[in-house]
Amino acid sequence: MADRTTPRRLDGLRRAAPVVALAALLAGCAGGGDDDQGVVTGLKVSDDDGMHGAVLDQPYSVPDATLTTSTGDDVALHDGFAEADLTLVFFGYTNCPDICQAVMADLASAKARLADDDAERVQVWFVTTDPARDDAATVGEYVDRFDPDFEGLTGPLDTIVDVATAVHVPIEKGERLETGGYDVTHGTPILAVEPDGTVPMLWTEGTSAAKLAEDVATALGEGIPERQEG
Repeated sequence: MADRTTPRRLDGLRRAAPVVALAALLAGCAGGGDDDQGVVTGLKVSDDDGMHGAVLDQPYSVPDATLTTSTGDDVALHDGFAEADLTLVFFGYTNCPDICQAVMADLASAKARLADDDAERVQVWFVTTDPARDDAATVGEYVDRFDPDFEGLTGPLDTIVDVATAVHVPIEKGERLETGGYDVTHGTPILAVEPDGTVPMLWTEGTSAAKLAEDVATALGEGIPERQEG
């Protein structure tokens, strides 16, 4: 993990706005069709909060599990989150044929669009959903293709599933392939995690790099809008 000074929390002005309910469809990262899709429900979106992502009416909370970085070091997730003002987390796997690569490329492009000061306040984590094949070295090589500052995390499958379940990201082993391998079906949101492990918003897979960058800059500057019922 990169050394950083003590981060500033996202204490900026938080705006409230009317909301409408939305069930966001998050495509499973596998080669199949609709059966390989996972649905995350209970999201709220607003037409006038100024954000492209979905701000959660009830924020998720990442449990303080321990995973392994691409350098083979163990890290307590909450200690890692405290090293940045905002952590963007994506669950995927290195053998993913399509979606994971596209999302990681969008994250790299979004970070490149940020002002230098903002980029230094953000970290990006790729958490494997396939630790049987994705050891520390493998996830490290994978994230380096997109940005050498990105961090890849692996660990026991049960721990990863527990963390993903807590933030409503389903993970399931998919169909076996003719080549002898297998797909992994999982939810594909990009999660915005604050230093205390709270997840106040997310973006669905396919959100453009420009929109991601705009939302991240807003989150760092003004803060992520809070939700109000009604």
